[in-house]
Amino acid sequence: MVDRGAVEAAARRIDGYVRRTPSFEVAPGLWFKLELLQHSGSFKARGAFNRILAAREAGELPAAGVVAASGGNAGLAVAFAAARLGIPAEVFVPQVAPAVKVRRLRELGAVVHQHGREYAEAYAASTIRVAETGALFVHAYDQPEIVAGQGTLALELPDVDIVLVATGGGGLVGGIAAAIGDRARVVAVEPAGAPTLHAALAAGHPVDVVVDSVAADSLGARRIGTIGFDAAVRHGVRSLLVDDDAIVRARRRLWAEHRIVVELGAAAAYAALDQVEAGHRVAVVLCGANTDPADLTAETVQDLSQGV
Repeated sequence: MVDRGAVEAAARRIDGYVRRTPSFEVAPGLWFKLELLQHSGSFKARGAFNRILAAREAGELPAAGVVAASGGNAGLAVAFAAARLGIPAEVFVPQVAPAVKVRRLRELGAVVHQHGREYAEAYAASTIRVAETGALFVHAYDQPEIVAGQGTLALELPDVDIVLVATGGGGLVGGIAAAIGDRARVVAVEPAGAPTLHAALAAGHPVDVVVDSVAADSLGARRIGTIGFDAAVRHGVRSLLVDDDAIVRARRRLWAEHRIVVELGAAAAYAALDQVEAGHRVAVVLCGANTDPADLTAETVQDLSQGV
């Protein structure tokens, strides 16, 4: 179980390795948490550093370094942390991982393996590699150190009533719930085409879901992690679903109205804002920016040509 104490310990451990990203009030009672400004372009750096540093403290960091499986962001975080700490890293990603993420992985010095079309297939290949090399496995979302590290983001939030969090594997929402779930309502926002927590809450336990969403590169887990699910249940996290059209519109609005460029997964949290009842202080976690700006530019030009 991950609790607030574990999150606070993680914050002390990773201090000096990660950025304290800003929150700002964009409208009365509405804050954006700009975690897209984190090292490696997403919140994942927090968990990666916590996992690796905790292993080093315990004398459990092998010479073979680390192995990770990822849709992109977790791999980038692990590669960044490994480069900072001077250890080898291998990252397994699906063949459909965005080129911008694969390119950056290699720039950070990681050995990149592209395997399968979904995160689950890359994950299976990564476990074989861990058995072969003895490397430390850094899970994308379902290890105590990962969840506690992600939760450190919540310790930097302003005093709000509701926190909207894009959710895939559950590491971030679980960590935030563990950190502040006793004083704020934590709401998981999921693509309708990848409803991992939504399905688990309905079933009473984690279950596999079909993944079919424009945000699958970062919110493409087939099932919620057990640690994140446990934290979500303990703290009464609710799930809101948003469709792909709403996610795409939210990303365009963030650019058009605030000049913020995020990846589609991060835009999901903003897409659910109209589902939140008025009168509450709300923080929207904008958790990642690992996208190709050219895609957003093309969409904006198309909108202008159509008078949108």
